[in-house]
Amino acid sequence: MENRAVENGVCSTESVNVSCDVWSCKNSDSSSADHLVIMVHGILGSNTDWKFGAEQFVRTLPDKVFVHCSEKNMFRLTLDGVDVMGDRLAEEVLEVIQRKPNLQKISFVAHSVGGLVARYAIGRLYRPPKKENVEDSTDGTSIDDLKATIGGLEPMNFITVATPHLGSRGNKQVPFLFGVTAFEQAANLLIHWIFKRTDIVGWRTSSIRRSIELPKWEDYINKEYPHIVYEECCKACDTEQSELVSTDDDSFDKLEEELVTGLSRVSWEKVDASFHTCRQRFAAHSVIQVKDQSMHIEGADVVQHLIDHFLL
Repeated sequence: MENRAVENGVCSTESVNVSCDVWSCKNSDSSSADHLVIMVHGILGSNTDWKFGAEQFVRTLPDKVFVHCSEKNMFRLTLDGVDVMGDRLAEEVLEVIQRKPNLQKISFVAHSVGGLVARYAIGRLYRPPKKENVEDSTDGTSIDDLKATIGGLEPMNFITVATPHLGSRGNKQVPFLFGVTAFEQAANLLIHWIFKRTDIVGWRTSSIRRSIELPKWEDYINKEYPHIVYEECCKACDTEQSELVSTDDDSFDKLEEELVTGLSRVSWEKVDASFHTCRQRFAAHSVIQVKDQSMHIEGADVVQHLIDHFLL
């Protein structure tokens, strides 16, 4: 799945402040953008990882979005665990909102483990709908305000790219290990020893699907976005654990099934991307977000697809 020269911090189309804030404006003192986009990097990353994506956002949606690339969990701080990182991100989001009082909406765009961190932070920032008696100007009757908020702002988009939503356990999660269970078990031990509480990412876990639900995309052609190989809109499901899952499936995992069931209670637009024909296919985890513009530019169409389908 899937995001100019500046002098004295001012540009005719965008302003950049210490490489973490990007927005479009006519002058350096103000911006009409009322939609905050928080971009969250992955493991051992930094606020520059989404630089390309952030710049594309403001070029495509001028004066509409204010982009903040998270900087409170950079480099080795990404090894501290999702809960600790999520608390830091939630605090950072509130700080941004406080210094930009004109903001009305909020969205999150996250890569890899950053998607789990963003999920945790959203939970901390979430405030349920409040019933407030508001007088209807048309007939004088009262109506209820039933809007939930994230950090006091209206939630719009939650987008994750290559995020291990279901964790790292299970067969065929890591393509370069060829689905060999022994290899994957060894990789799990090694990865967790090196990276402590973080995960490795595979197709099934990042797309929130069971093995039997993975799509066939060989015949899917998208000329506008050549690396997009499948798109699917999934409605929210209120049912309990699916009867479709068989315990005879060697990839069945009870915890993973609970995660699939829980995450399926909200609607998702699932977009599958493939870089198997790219020169940098073994770096697909970075290509998909264009982490380095010179090396990973083949993923630009995926970032553009993300922006073109962004809800304002």
